[in-house]
Amino acid sequence: MENHIERSTINSALFTDFYELTMAQGYWKQNMNQKVVFDMFFRRNPFNGGFSVFAGIETLLDALTTFTFTEEDIAYLKEQGIFEQGFLDYLKDFHFSGDLYSFEEGSIIFPQEPLVRIHANLIEAQIIEGLVLNHCNFQSLIATKTARIWLASKKGGIMEFGLRRAQGPDGAMSATRASYIGGAAGTSNTLAGKLYGIPVMGTMAHSWIMSFPSELEAFEAYAKIYPEKTVFLIDTYDTLKSGIKNAIKAGAKLVEKGYNFGVRLDSGDISYLTQEVRKELDKAGFPQAFISVSNELTEEIIETLVSQNAPIASWGVGTHMVTGGTESSFTGVYKLAARHNEKTDSMSPVMKFSDNPAKSTNPGIKNVWRLYDKDGMAKADILALEDEIIEKGKTYQYFHPLIDYRQFSFAAESVQPMLKKRLENGKRLQPRLTDAEQLRISRQNMQKEIEMFDPSYKRILNPHIYKVSMTEKLKDLKLSFIEENIKRASQN
Repeated sequence: MENHIERSTINSALFTDFYELTMAQGYWKQNMNQKVVFDMFFRRNPFNGGFSVFAGIETLLDALTTFTFTEEDIAYLKEQGIFEQGFLDYLKDFHFSGDLYSFEEGSIIFPQEPLVRIHANLIEAQIIEGLVLNHCNFQSLIATKTARIWLASKKGGIMEFGLRRAQGPDGAMSATRASYIGGAAGTSNTLAGKLYGIPVMGTMAHSWIMSFPSELEAFEAYAKIYPEKTVFLIDTYDTLKSGIKNAIKAGAKLVEKGYNFGVRLDSGDISYLTQEVRKELDKAGFPQAFISVSNELTEEIIETLVSQNAPIASWGVGTHMVTGGTESSFTGVYKLAARHNEKTDSMSPVMKFSDNPAKSTNPGIKNVWRLYDKDGMAKADILALEDEIIEKGKTYQYFHPLIDYRQFSFAAESVQPMLKKRLENGKRLQPRLTDAEQLRISRQNMQKEIEMFDPSYKRILNPHIYKVSMTEKLKDLKLSFIEENIKRASQN
């Protein structure tokens, strides 16, 4: 077995919010450990965007299948003076033994959809809440940000350079993994390159050039050592008066030997400077020499540079990609959807209410169906109860999740259920792939799915809103809960 356990930065079952454990002991004392179903979903697309990218589920599966309390963990909990010995004894043998359904990693996702569905006993499902959200929220945020940057570049070469600005060591590793799913071509993070099979990239910093008596000597020394991978950083002193001129001199020697070279800009007016640098390279007879840029790039900046036809071959993106930039978090939540009813010996739907209708949940055990038109383009995602089947070619009426007046009818040319069973009784249903193999599949999944959505949903600014609706049966169930809640409130 591949030793993926050692690869997890945090492998302790204590990686949970403390109130999960206090609730778990409360359930244990009350003999409440019935079967339940929880949904993980999110409430809005980040970055005012029209879509999101699902990431983190594969690392979550690793964590769930190795989730145990060690003797040291139990001793620590005992020191807190709040947990009974019987409950601590229960935790000694604790492991996740439930079922898990989820979207495939790399899927294009939208608000209100259950991305992960947990079937387990109440104590197990409660304790893993923080773990589910931690793995899926952060990685989905970064994968979404990267996909936006990748699309803004017209699917160009995106290099992830964010290690030094990431949120700590685990944040750096998770961000590199997620950014590769989102479309980055490689990373400067050498450890992530080794563990995840991601191409590693990088050449020189300003300190290399400043360590030599002259800029030209620094360029020539680097070109001699790495003739096949030479990219000259040309803005240490003066990009146009010195940097590009010395790069051309050093690059000429490489070309004579049959190699190519590139130049990188890390400051200044990128649009103007790249145009001028391109002129200098072409005038010197090096049209094949390429230009790379970095320096606090965002999708908005990249989209502007692309629209201005800036002659840029690749983009080094760091801070804004691995931290989420303008968004500090993904809005994923974990809510109870159904619980076992002893009287009927069946699962009964439950619903959370809120004064803010957008924060009320959708009751019951649900699946998500993606509907496609005759051109293979996604037209809508439909929330349906587990026992419902949406048939292709058959016209159905669908309703807005907020139970307002909006509805539409559609006969799909093809349909796809999005939730797939990944764990059964706590064990993977499919053999675990290597990290590199799984990451490659997740990345390919994103690139395949993104092509199935109209460009209007992928606009950086003011994207069209993709339809996420519900079946009539789910609408009626939700409406019955709302009416019952209104009735109950009027009696109090």
